[in-house]
Amino acid sequence: MSRPQKCRTVCNPPLMKGYKPFGIPLSITETVKLSFEEYESFRLVNYEMLPQEDAALQMNVSRPTFTRIYNRALKTIALAFAEGKTIEIEGGNYTFNNDWYRCKQCYKLVKGCENHNKCEGCSHYSADELESLNSNNN
Repeated sequence: MSRPQKCRTVCNPPLMKGYKPFGIPLSITETVKLSFEEYESFRLVNYEMLPQEDAALQMNVSRPTFTRIYNRALKTIALAFAEGKTIEIEGGNYTFNNDWYRCKQCYKLVKGCENHNKCEGCSHYSADELESLNSNNN
């Protein structure tokens, strides 16, 4: 029997829910899933330019585990890029280090409900317009 997986710490959720290839209608593209922890590993190494050991510490996993997560992310992104597939960022075994919410109208990210202000492009302002990203982890 294998040991249960620890939740991987994700500092910042992605600004978007995914990507789609330019020039191909969404209705005819296939979709690949990129988990939140795979997104975070890719962000830390390629955007924040952290060495894998430091990124592993930030995600609260061992360096070999981080490498496996990162390699899965690279494979998924390469597949989507090479074959023109849509990437959906969702799910995984993660926990955010803060309470994050997304506006249902304009998709703006909000760190904590107490920091919620009326979004510029939104027609109304209420707590109902926010969806919690913290409750979506598996």
